[in-house]
Amino acid sequence: MGLLLAGAIAGGLAWRARPPEVEVAKARIGPAADLVYATGYVEAQQPVSVAARITAPVAQVLVSEGDRVRRGQPLVLLVDDEQRGLLDQAAAQRRAAEETERRTVTLYRQGWMTRAARDQAVASADAARAGERTAAARRDQLVVRANTDGVVTKRDVEPGDLATPTRVLILLGDPARIRITATVDERDITRVRVGQDALMSSDAWPGRVIHARVHEVTPSGDPNARAFRVRLLPESAGDLPLGITLEVNVVTRSTQRAVLVPATALAGDRLWVVADGQVHARTVRRGIEANDMAEIVSGLRAGETVVVAPPADLAEGRKVRIKTP
Repeated sequence: MGLLLAGAIAGGLAWRARPPEVEVAKARIGPAADLVYATGYVEAQQPVSVAARITAPVAQVLVSEGDRVRRGQPLVLLVDDEQRGLLDQAAAQRRAAEETERRTVTLYRQGWMTRAARDQAVASADAARAGERTAAARRDQLVVRANTDGVVTKRDVEPGDLATPTRVLILLGDPARIRITATVDERDITRVRVGQDALMSSDAWPGRVIHARVHEVTPSGDPNARAFRVRLLPESAGDLPLGITLEVNVVTRSTQRAVLVPATALAGDRLWVVADGQVHARTVRRGIEANDMAEIVSGLRAGETVVVAPPADLAEGRKVRIKTP
């Protein structure tokens, strides 16, 4: 019995003395990029909202989405029955006042009217002409016109709708001049700067990378959403349709020749290096981390072997066995 117990103890000691098996990886040279993730959508660089100046029902819509329009072109006609009647009334009053003016001026020249009567007739005619112009201007407000050259990117009105000054009826823009408006979390906005590169993608084009550059960072954020708007300009408008959503990765920092190790090799600023079958603790300075890899700025050279997901019982100088794939 004593021999058996002694053998078991010896076997246990031998097992504990056996070097642990660890998984390793070699530090390698490769590109590293620090990214800020956001979501965005494509819109015209200068989107213009078109609304009615007065409240009235819609009689007719003259354009469709995709139509190119010129500044001043009629887009929507509002019901103008009342204003047309008021204009007709103003025109009749103007004609009557002008006729009275003509007769009074003629009689004044012949000495049959006083100067005061003539002045009154002239003033009444002037007022009637101004009233007709006012009525015509009011009727013209029932024609909703394009306030810039562009393309109808969105039409949100149909005949019979009620147009109001606060309701956007039509959006104008130029599909050839687009921008991407992205929403960036307030925790990341301090890392985003004008001029930084961005990589964008969409489920509509699997595997395609769209390149852009940060053009503007809005100075004021949304305290409710805790986010800021960032506007980007793509290298080429290409076939990006207005309104499509994109995943945006802003490159805030990058290097093409970084020393990279698996992120799981690091515990804070420390990792284990394997040399001559033994492990040695190494304090390093970390850099960019992305895609499960971490950049080592200092403290490690390319080609050195590090322990991946090191076990908790590693100790300085302990022998280890390399796990084979």
